Amino acid sequence: MPDISFSEPLQYEFFKNALIAATLSGAVCGLIGVYVVLRKMSYIGHGLSHAIFGGAVVSFVASVNFYIGAGLWGFLSALLINLTTRKRQISADVAIGVVTTASFALGVAIISREGRFSRNFEAALFGNVLGVTSTDLYILGAVTIGVAALVAVLYKQLLFMTFDPEVAPAYGVRTGWVDTAFALILAAVVVATMRILGVTLIAAALVIPPITGRLLTNSFSRMMAISTVMGALTGFLGIYISYWWDIASGAAIVLLQAAVFLVVISWTLLRARILGRPAAEALPLGSEVAAFD
Repeated sequence: MPDISFSEPLQYEFFKNALIAATLSGAVCGLIGVYVVLRKMSYIGHGLSHAIFGGAVVSFVASVNFYIGAGLWGFLSALLINLTTRKRQISADVAIGVVTTASFALGVAIISREGRFSRNFEAALFGNVLGVTSTDLYILGAVTIGVAALVAVLYKQLLFMTFDPEVAPAYGVRTGWVDTAFALILAAVVVATMRILGVTLIAAALVIPPITGRLLTNSFSRMMAISTVMGALTGFLGIYISYWWDIASGAAIVLLQAAVFLVVISWTLLRARILGRPAAEALPLGSEVAAFD
């Protein structure tokens, strides 16, 4: 049994940096994840994280700053996916599969050839508490604030695109532009959180808090609040778990989120059986959309 102390790890600068980074990562993933889940775009978060890994490897080889190289690579991947999915003869999952797997394979190929630096990418794959720096915090903080601001500014457009994309153009929503903006926002979130969560677990962090929130409420705004708060709290506590049990930070955060999800879904199923009604009902957000008429 590890020595569980909340104050002892705070004497280390790396731990305080990781604690802030994990909290911000969980919050921003929980916020943007609501749209990812409700728009049934979970595969895009998974795919972009793998595509950006290829960009991170190329950046390392080319001696380019991680955020510049991986960020540009991620934005280009997001734009390419968005452009390809507009072709009616190509489905979205196929487009994502081609772009992201090719990019990830490129990264793996380079690592396999240059084995001397393969360990440098353990953090990118699985997350690493020790890898969080002040620069990472500044970038993550800026992305979190930027994403929150853009979600607030584009709230009407994103709401229409989430629940009634076919009618959205009639209300003046430029669907192509909004889709592109959302893809770029998602790419920015993936790049900013990669060091703390890792490529393999970012998709889970984008999906689990929103699904948990969906089980607890039928209100879109409350679902967004629950998802954001859950992401932040599990990020905060996940770093402590990572420290106490000496496991990867990203894995600790996602496992904690999965545990919360299991508790919530068990509770909702039990309550539904006791009350004799379905555990989950359709999300009635027509009134929220209608408010913009």
